[in-house]
Amino acid sequence: MEILNNFFINLVFLFQRLNWLSILDIALVAGIFFAVLVMVRDTQAVVLLRGVIFLIIVITLLTSLVNLPAFSWLVKTTLPAFVLAIPVIFAPEIRRGLEKLGRAGSGNLVFRKSKSSEVMSSTIKAVVTAATRLSARKHGALIVMHRTENLSDYISTGIGLNAAVTPELLLQIFYPNTPLHDGAVIISEGRLSGASCVMPLSASGILNRTPDRLMGLRHRAALGISEVTDAIAVVVSEETGSISIAHGGRMIRRLDSERLENILMAFYRTTAVTSGPVSLLRRLLGVFGSNQRQED
Repeated sequence: MEILNNFFINLVFLFQRLNWLSILDIALVAGIFFAVLVMVRDTQAVVLLRGVIFLIIVITLLTSLVNLPAFSWLVKTTLPAFVLAIPVIFAPEIRRGLEKLGRAGSGNLVFRKSKSSEVMSSTIKAVVTAATRLSARKHGALIVMHRTENLSDYISTGIGLNAAVTPELLLQIFYPNTPLHDGAVIISEGRLSGASCVMPLSASGILNRTPDRLMGLRHRAALGISEVTDAIAVVVSEETGSISIAHGGRMIRRLDSERLENILMAFYRTTAVTSGPVSLLRRLLGVFGSNQRQED
């Protein structure tokens, strides 16, 4: 009872000393930890982070409960080097998190008002028609659709086309063993800007936990480009012919033509995202509080 009473006395004393600055201080620290956990979520770094946390707990217990002067000296000596090593170990996750923050502050139109809604609709219909036909023939394909971020760096890795988006052209590009069938097609500003483009592979562990563990490079590339940009990636499996869509590091799988068209129309519906504090806060909450689920 005495221990319990002391605990409550200390708890009351702690709350009495709290003020709005203390609450803000705690909230900032909690926010930083939450942001770090969001950045490493669904990545291979989660296992590494668990090991680091376990190691910190063990070291803390050893240095606080047991008098080990030599071990304590070693920990204090190597701690600065360990702190400097953390950014190197988690460099990919930190980079993706900073890129998401940078995208959160941009105030652009997903599909600018100057663009005709007819162009948007015809582009989406061409992509849906091509994906459906490719799926029926089990021809693998990766179609990346620009939204707000510049994809010129990725377009430059392939063959520039600047052609109208038609189902026939997409079918021809992804016909097996043709010169342009490897890599991705990038659609920007309602035009087919490039083909055979190289996409970054995903560093996420999402695909490793799905029933279809042996996903090919197209799916990893689709997730990869969706992790580093806000582009939409439509991918057709060469093995099964199934259609998937990737955005924001998440993948929705096994889509039919109607559902694919509805999802693309929802992404590219003419909605203005204005810049300003409210929009920035909303997008930041979308980055750190996203509860999108992967659908099998």
